[in-house]
Amino acid sequence: MNIRLPVAALFLLFVAPVAMSGDLLDAVKQRGILKIALEGTYPPFNFKDAKQQLTGFDVEIATEIARRMKVKPEFATAEWSGLLAGLQSGKFDIVVNQVGVTAQRQAVFDFSQPYTYSSAQLIVRKNESRVFKNLADLKGKKLGVGQGSNYADMAKAAAGVQVKTYPGAPEYLQDLATGRLDAALNDSLLIPFAIKQAKLPLKAGAPVGDVATMAIPFAKGNPQFKSEIDKALAGMKADGTFRKISVKWFGIDVSKAPAAAKK
Repeated sequence: MNIRLPVAALFLLFVAPVAMSGDLLDAVKQRGILKIALEGTYPPFNFKDAKQQLTGFDVEIATEIARRMKVKPEFATAEWSGLLAGLQSGKFDIVVNQVGVTAQRQAVFDFSQPYTYSSAQLIVRKNESRVFKNLADLKGKKLGVGQGSNYADMAKAAAGVQVKTYPGAPEYLQDLATGRLDAALNDSLLIPFAIKQAKLPLKAGAPVGDVATMAIPFAKGNPQFKSEIDKALAGMKADGTFRKISVKWFGIDVSKAPAAAKK
């Protein structure tokens, strides 16, 4: 659940969206390319394999969207804090990186229909004997989160929690394993894969917060483009393509909302 808010969020909220001449769909069709941005360091959603090729759930979903739009996908990678800023400036057409739908973001961008549901969850050391049932239990403790993420906002809103921010999951998972942190916070869907890949003595902890909705953001005022993106997603869900991709990476259909997590 990359329901994350960029560091430049306040800037974005007060800057008018980039003006477009005509609908974005016209520009995409004319160039024959859909410009897609993602981190490329957020497994299993998007990351580089042993051959340094982009892969992951979001990569496959975005590639299929482009195919159904009859254009070629063109991927660009950037740190999370720069993804929505780049989208705002017109550098990308869409961001497919588990972007949470929030009121702040809806003031700046339009979104596709939801395509992933998830919740926040704690990560702790495998031999952790303390019980952290929620963020309140971490009062006075050190909690690692991704820089500019909604998880960071969630953690900072919890009284007394010492929040430490990191560029990405690999960095804070390493600090957690070595004892520099008491816990970390991230997407419930990401955690099993991240722990397996990191090969560190960590485990999933308690779920916290509400179920979050993820969708694909793009520049405001492009109804035809939105319709085309939604049509592609709906078609994938209807013919089973979405479920096939989802089960490949998670073992479940992530387009179905899970039960609400405990706060």
